[in-house]
Amino acid sequence: MTSSDYNPPSDPLNVIHEDAELLLVAKPCGLLSVPGKGEHLSDCLLARVQQVFPTALLVHRLDRDTSGVMVFALTKSAQRHLGLQFERRHTKKTYIAIVAGEVEGKTGEIHLPMVVDWPNRPLQHVNFERGKQAVTQWRRGAVKDGTTRMRLYPQTGRSHQLRVHMQALGHPILGDPFYSENAGEYPRMMLHAESLKLRHPQGGKSVEFKAKPPF
Repeated sequence: MTSSDYNPPSDPLNVIHEDAELLLVAKPCGLLSVPGKGEHLSDCLLARVQQVFPTALLVHRLDRDTSGVMVFALTKSAQRHLGLQFERRHTKKTYIAIVAGEVEGKTGEIHLPMVVDWPNRPLQHVNFERGKQAVTQWRRGAVKDGTTRMRLYPQTGRSHQLRVHMQALGHPILGDPFYSENAGEYPRMMLHAESLKLRHPQGGKSVEFKAKPPF
């Protein structure tokens, strides 16, 4: 990616929740979660967060073109606690997507193993021989003008999982620059991390944080 390809939004930091251990923010579409390689890719959500919250530590990432809820730890112990939750799949994530075509059925579950497509990095693809387990549950929402609004529940956390799974289902996410043929017809990729449910590092209580979809 060159500097001309990366034009991150200048939205002010949108803080959803802050306490002694946790910081939840809503990431805008088009902003990297972490710095890329090269000075032109240094602007990212982590850097912006650390300007305001110097002790903030990374826990997970969202793709550049995905918006929505991200959690940062404000202490080392919270980072370890949250990291284990993501690793052990104890967190619950919900995404909103608008996909091409009219999806049949009300609910479903996709089991398609995935691995990086090395000649075409960072693209991923379905691979039954070398792929790692990837599972996505889905629920169909409104169907309108040949598109379908979907609520997606990833059960695993593979890179580009929702994007590849929707493409494999025959309903790519609208505006996806990697896995859809209609990316140029939409102002953004229509994928948003709507909610994140986790256990608070202090006491272990289950808490849920949400960011309203911008579409």
